[in-house]
Amino acid sequence: MTSDLPAALIVTAGALMALGVGYLAPRQPVLAVAAASLVLVMGVSALQRAALPLVCLPLLYVAERLGYGGTDLSVSDLALTVGAGVALCFAQRPFSPALRNLLWLVVAYQVATLFTVVANPYAANLLEWLHAGVLIAGALLVGWSIGRDGLGRAGLLLMLATGLVLATWVIGAGLVNYLAGNFEPIYLPFRMHKNFLGTVLATTATIAYVRPAWLRLRPGHAAAIFVWFALAIAVTQSRQAIVGLAVVLAVLVLRKRTDRRRSQLILLAIIPSVIVVMTLVRDQFASGNEHNSAYSRLRWFGDSVDIWQTQPLVGVGLRWWYTDRFPGGFQPPNALLEVLTASGLVGLAGFLVLMVGSVLVLWRVPPEYGMLAVLVVLGRFVQGQLDVFWVAAQTSIPFVIAGICLGTRAWHNHEASTHANLAATERLGTGAPSSEVANR
Repeated sequence: MTSDLPAALIVTAGALMALGVGYLAPRQPVLAVAAASLVLVMGVSALQRAALPLVCLPLLYVAERLGYGGTDLSVSDLALTVGAGVALCFAQRPFSPALRNLLWLVVAYQVATLFTVVANPYAANLLEWLHAGVLIAGALLVGWSIGRDGLGRAGLLLMLATGLVLATWVIGAGLVNYLAGNFEPIYLPFRMHKNFLGTVLATTATIAYVRPAWLRLRPGHAAAIFVWFALAIAVTQSRQAIVGLAVVLAVLVLRKRTDRRRSQLILLAIIPSVIVVMTLVRDQFASGNEHNSAYSRLRWFGDSVDIWQTQPLVGVGLRWWYTDRFPGGFQPPNALLEVLTASGLVGLAGFLVLMVGSVLVLWRVPPEYGMLAVLVVLGRFVQGQLDVFWVAAQTSIPFVIAGICLGTRAWHNHEASTHANLAATERLGTGAPSSEVANR
C-alpha cells in the first residue's frame, strides 16, 4: 500500500461507501454515480497515488462550463479540485522546502483577501476566495503528487500532447478562416477564446523550449513542437500570450545560471514579435474607434480606479463584476487592478507577496528543475498585466508545471539517496576494513 493512510481504514471506508452506493442507486442515481466514482478513485489511488492527478492533466485545458444545477464550474476547475483532493490525501510527504514556502505564500494571500470576504458578505465572494486557493495551492499539490511519484516526465509529455492537439485545431481553424477571407482572431467551441488559447499554448510552449534534461525530449523534436506552438499562438492573435512568451524567452537566454547554454538568436524573433504587438495597439488608438479593445481597456482602467476608491483598504469583494453593485459589467483587464478593486490595498500586498515570492523561491531552485518552473509562473504574471488573471486553466496550469518540477527534483534526490545507501550497504556486506566501517 503506497498511501500514508492505513490499509484497513481505506478498505473499511470503501466497503461502507459501496453499501451506500447500493442504497442510493434506485433513489438518487446521480449521487450513486458520484459515490461510485469516489470509491473507484480511492481504489486507484491506493495502488498508484499519482494516477488520478496524472489523468486530470488534459482536462485542465478544457474551459467549458458544466452547467449542472446552475453551477458556473468549468471542467478545468472540477478536474483540478478532484486531483488536488486526491493529492492532499495520498501525495508523498514530507514536502520539499520550496513547496512548503510556496504553500505558505498562498496562505499569506488567502489571509490578505479574507478581509474583503468578511467586509463584503455575498456568495460569489466566498466561492472565489476558495477558488483562488485551489487554483494555486491545489495546482501545486497536483503537480507535486505527479512528480514525487516519478511521473514528472509522463506528466509534461501529456501536457505537450494536449497542447499539440489544441495548437493543431487552432492552425486548422485559422487556415479555414483565411481561405474564406476572414483574418480575425481565432475562437473555438467550448469557450476557447483567443486569450485562453494563446496563454495556455504559450505556457505549454515553454516546456518544449526549456526542455529540461529529465524530460528526455530530443532537441529536434522540441524545436519542431515549439515552432508549431508559436505558429498557433500567432494565429490566435493573443497579444498577452505573445508578450508573455517573449519576456519568458528573453529571461531564459539572458540568465547566466542555467542548466545549459542556449542560443541568443531567439532574440531576433522576440524583438519583431513585440514590435508587431505594439504596432497593432498603436493602430487601434489611431483608428479613433472607441469600442476597440485598446480604448475599452483604457476606459476600464479608469472605471476600476473609481470603484477601488469606494473601499480602498479591503476592496469591494471578489468577483464584484458578477453582481449589480457597479455599472459596466466588466472585469478589470489587469491583474493588479483586478486584485486592487476586489480586495483593496491589503489584498494587493498579499498578491504581490504571492507572485514575487513565488518567482524568488523558484529562482533559487537548481536550474535543471527550477528554470521551467520559474519561467511559467513569471510568464503567467506578465500575461496577467494585459488581461484578467484569476481564471481557471490559465492560472492553474503554470503552477501545476511548477509542482511537477519540484516533485521530480524530490524524486530524483530520493532515488539517488536510495542508490547510494544500497551501494554503501553492499560495500559493507563484502567485508570492508574495520577502520572504514567505523568512519562510516
